[in-house]
Amino acid sequence: MALTEAKDSDSSAATPLIVDLDETLVRTDTLHEALLRLVVSHPLALFGLFGAVRRGKSAFKSYVADRQVVPADALPFNADVLALINDARAQGRDVALVSASDHRQVSAVAAHLDLFDEAVGTGSTEADGKNLSGAHKAEYLAARYGAGQFDYVGDCDTDLPVWAASRTAYVTQGSRTLSARAAAQDIDLNVLGTQSASNDRIKATLKAMRPHQWIKNILVFLPVLAAQDAGGLVQALLAFVFFSLIASSVYIINDLVDLPADRTHPRKCQRPFAAGTVPIRTGILLALVLLVGSTILSAILMPPVFLAVLALYFAITLAYSLVLKRGLIIDVVTLATLYTMRIIAGAAATYIEPSPWLVAFSMFLFFGLAAIKRQAELVDQIAHGKDTTPGRGYLSTDVTVLQMLAISSGQAAVLVFALYLYSPAVAALYDTPQIMWLICPIMLYWLSRVALLTHRGQMTDDPIIFAVRDRTSQFIGVVLILVLLAAERDWNL
Repeated sequence: MALTEAKDSDSSAATPLIVDLDETLVRTDTLHEALLRLVVSHPLALFGLFGAVRRGKSAFKSYVADRQVVPADALPFNADVLALINDARAQGRDVALVSASDHRQVSAVAAHLDLFDEAVGTGSTEADGKNLSGAHKAEYLAARYGAGQFDYVGDCDTDLPVWAASRTAYVTQGSRTLSARAAAQDIDLNVLGTQSASNDRIKATLKAMRPHQWIKNILVFLPVLAAQDAGGLVQALLAFVFFSLIASSVYIINDLVDLPADRTHPRKCQRPFAAGTVPIRTGILLALVLLVGSTILSAILMPPVFLAVLALYFAITLAYSLVLKRGLIIDVVTLATLYTMRIIAGAAATYIEPSPWLVAFSMFLFFGLAAIKRQAELVDQIAHGKDTTPGRGYLSTDVTVLQMLAISSGQAAVLVFALYLYSPAVAALYDTPQIMWLICPIMLYWLSRVALLTHRGQMTDDPIIFAVRDRTSQFIGVVLILVLLAAERDWNL
């Protein structure tokens, strides 16, 4: 039969509604999320996982649940399934939560929602030691309620045996493949919500890669621009691509590690993994593909020193995601270092020796912008009545200190640039370097404006992305480019 839109059930009040947990009632897999939390908080637990796997699925799930049960209030629930449950309860029907997840996880969710007459999971007495999935779940439900005497809400082809034993089959995410397999077994699937889940998931997956953040990687072009050597543009472009790929892998890892904190944040809770629009397993696989792909291509097409910088960049960002971003100030220093490494990578890709003036300018400038980023987060948390930022080491009272650090560091960057104008390198590269003095007041204006907007709570989480979208910043960027063009010599083509 063809996949159809969900419709009102005409079942009697005596027919119970059975609901699955993972990627059905909640828009995530609780086992995968518990595993992720366990590995992040207790990495040594990985060694015990291998032994638990050999003892079977039930033993594996029990091992994880012994150490980590995802708090139910941190889970993203499916509004369509909740609506179906509430409708069934209004009709006086029994509603049960039956899942392959460990019974402790199932019980935690059931207790939190208080919507179920019964909650059964793997490891419970009713499961009889079996992994309550697929055929085992179908056998349990048929014995408990009778074949064809219950309605069932599931999400994937693992639920086909259960749908075959049910009276009415509901699915939370339709697909052509699932529709064909269900039709082959004469199962009529009723889709909850819309059938655009596949397209929505593709869009959400692309969003998880944060392509808008790739704008930061244009820093790899700075050595070419500073040296006025257009011959390195192709290598710089490749460096931009490879840095963007590995940066996306890092963003995905960061979002996976930050799941608990993101779900308590007023905006970050809409990120794909936090909202449950992209499965955790998809994120892990995508991060690996991006990481391996960028590494292999860099090893083939780029100088060895670029690959070394790329590897160091990934190592530092990984350390930042797992540990450093929770520390005081070290997180800001790390962010400034990562920005500067993009410039060093551009120099490595094009065989251009990085200017110490450029490196010093970058460290001061991006330390200031990183402090702005932390300040903006604190200002946002204060506006929402919170004293701390989840996953960070700062208190709301630190906002003034961060503001001072941002302003002083930004002014130091302008000072470094002013001193650079007296260096011999300027006379060798520019015909009229005096024009470049205009850059100093322009930058002082922009940095001061950003500091004021952040103080007023008008800054987004990332000042770089803000600058790209802000019209005043765009105008300033154009003016700076025109000043440089007016001052420089002809490029070495």
